[in-house]
Amino acid sequence: MAKRQLNRRQNWRIGKIQEERQARASRREQRATQELEGGDLGPEEPGLVMAHFGVQVEVEALEGDHAGQVFRCHLRANLPTLVTGDGVVWRPGADGSGVIVAQLPRRSELCRPDSRGQLKPVAANVDRIVIVFAPVPEPHANLIDRYLVAAEHAGIEPLLLLNKADLIAPDDSQLPQLLAAYRQLGYRILEVSAHDGAGLDALQSELDDHTSVFVGQSGVGKSSLVNRLLPDADTRVGALSELTGKGTHTTTTARLFHFPGGGHLIDSPGIREFALSHVSRDDVEAGFIEFRELLGRCRFRDCRHDREPGCALLAALEEGRIQPQRMASYRHIISSLPTQDY
Repeated sequence: MAKRQLNRRQNWRIGKIQEERQARASRREQRATQELEGGDLGPEEPGLVMAHFGVQVEVEALEGDHAGQVFRCHLRANLPTLVTGDGVVWRPGADGSGVIVAQLPRRSELCRPDSRGQLKPVAANVDRIVIVFAPVPEPHANLIDRYLVAAEHAGIEPLLLLNKADLIAPDDSQLPQLLAAYRQLGYRILEVSAHDGAGLDALQSELDDHTSVFVGQSGVGKSSLVNRLLPDADTRVGALSELTGKGTHTTTTARLFHFPGGGHLIDSPGIREFALSHVSRDDVEAGFIEFRELLGRCRFRDCRHDREPGCALLAALEEGRIQPQRMASYRHIISSLPTQDY
């Protein structure tokens, strides 16, 4: 069954209802925060956001008597939006809760627009984006490319991770071609299986001593990988929809896990689309690494790389230096940008 499309008024009403609910929750949270601050709060301590639940967040204490303990904390009203991976300053309460009083500067952040086009951070202070895909649900090169553009824009190193490698069909020619295309571009790719454990040691070595975030479609097995890498995590795992063959959402909020040997992993909710409306045309072009040495070499300075004579990218496409699939993906992303950037 096709997904029902909502008209503008229906979208506005849904957005309005959500805003009112958020406002009510925020007022309740402010009252709770005021009650906490009116009582006995401990001294300010550094903390790490482990997960976000609406108007509250889970914070791990990093120093002092509470080091290693996790507290459900309220937020002061003047704070910016916090996400998993944020460093914060917080004060513990007497009842096992606490209050976050400040956000520490971010080293990096991965962002994407929400359903209303407003830019929302997904994870903070990560140094590696692990783009997870699988033979099923069918991988979409355009979604992978969108993540690669976002990683380049954020200055975060990408790693392509093929999970469910045990499900590659012997007669599947498309997936090996997809892998070969990214390897030719110089992207690092790991092939693993959360089912039989193949390749997990190599993956663990890649994740050690880094703060990584898992991203990808629903159903590619991100939570299964977390459970194999961290058996005590016990994250929920969902099956593919029998009707659509697509993944079902089991991870509903990004959560941070620690590796015993050092390093952290953030498991983010699966998505089927990743909009890039927050980046410019120049950012998209810079995100396609094979374009770099060609940009600025077109005959016309305002070349759109479509049908213009003397286009360096079109010449490279004809010569086989740019893959047709990548050029098609680039054009698809460009066409989805706001008009002023297109």
